[in-house]
Amino acid sequence: MDTQMKKGILEMCILYRLKDKELYGYELMKSIRQVFPDVYEGSIYTILRRLNATGHTQITPKKSVTGPDRKYYSLTPAGLEYLGQMLAEWKEILDSVSALGIQI
Repeated sequence: MDTQMKKGILEMCILYRLKDKELYGYELMKSIRQVFPDVYEGSIYTILRRLNATGHTQITPKKSVTGPDRKYYSLTPAGLEYLGQMLAEWKEILDSVSALGIQI
């Protein structure tokens, strides 16, 4: 898969995983890698840093009983809106591909 396309899809998937609950980075990375096993850990953390820098996520540090504090990521209202836009664009792409008669 094209690298840029994969990054966009990964960004959408990360936001989607965060829409209902906050997750810490490693937990989120493990769930994404179950579906995309060839994705590097660093790629996911790079996307998380960018989403946080753009205000689409926020970080809440929390104590961990098994080690150092964990950074929990959650969606901001702007992130939820951005996810909605991404999902609408994704649906439009799928509808366009289906309209060409391509079965996925």
